[in-house]
Amino acid sequence: MVAPVRRYGPAAVLLLSGAAILRISLFSELYLRYVQPGLRPYLIASGVLLVLLGAVSGGRTARGDAHDATDTHDHHTSHGPRVAWLLTVPALALLLFPPPALGSYSADREAAQYAAQGVGTFPELPAGDPVDLTLGEFTSRAIYDSERSLKGRTVRMTGFVTREENEGEDSTWYLTRLLVSCCAADAAPYKIEVRGADAPPEDAWVTVTGTWHPEGGLGSEEAWPPVLDAASVKRVAEPRNPYEKR
Repeated sequence: MVAPVRRYGPAAVLLLSGAAILRISLFSELYLRYVQPGLRPYLIASGVLLVLLGAVSGGRTARGDAHDATDTHDHHTSHGPRVAWLLTVPALALLLFPPPALGSYSADREAAQYAAQGVGTFPELPAGDPVDLTLGEFTSRAIYDSERSLKGRTVRMTGFVTREENEGEDSTWYLTRLLVSCCAADAAPYKIEVRGADAPPEDAWVTVTGTWHPEGGLGSEEAWPPVLDAASVKRVAEPRNPYEKR
C-alpha cells in the first residue's frame, strides 16, 4: 500500500503547486503581494501547466501495472518520494495561508540609497492642492529638486506606518511604501518622517495630507528621510496593490 502512495508523490506535488499558484493569481489578486501586475499571465500559465502535468502524471501512474515496479526499484526510490512529499508543505501554505505583503520589518532593513539619484530639475507639479504623489515622487523632489517645487504645496500620500523608538524622546513615525521592480524579493522602501500628528499603530495604512518640511541640503544625508508636517492623518484600507509603482 505504501509503494503506490509514494508513486503518487510527484503528481501530488505538481497538483498542489499548480493549485496554489492559480489560487493567488487566477482566483484572487493575492499575487500582487509578491510580484508586479504584469507577471500575472505568466503565473496563470505556470499554474495551469503544473496542474496538467500533475494530472497526466497521476493518470499514468493509475493506469500502470502496480506490479511493473520490482521490490528493488521500490527500495532504491523510496527516499525520493519521501523528500518530494516535503515539497507539499510550502505549496499547502501558499494555498491555505498566503503570507501577507511585506511591511515595516522589510522597510527598516534598507536605507536612503533607494531614492532617486542626482540633483536636478523635475517636471512641474499639477495645479491645485492637495496634489496626490507617490512616496517615491515626494522623496525625489524633497531631496534632489533644485527648483524646490514642493515648497508651499500641500501634498497627499498613502502608505503604511513604521516607527522608530528614540531613547528619552517621543518615538518617530514614518509613512512608508515598498517599491517592487519585479517581485517581493527586490522590495526597497521609501520612508517619509511625519511630524505634527500622533502615530497610528505600526503597519496600519493611512493617507497623510500635509506640507514639506525642508531638512538639510540638496542630496545630503541630512535630507533623508524627507519630512512632512501633517495636517491630517486618515486610516484607510490596504490598497489592492500594496507596492509602489516605479
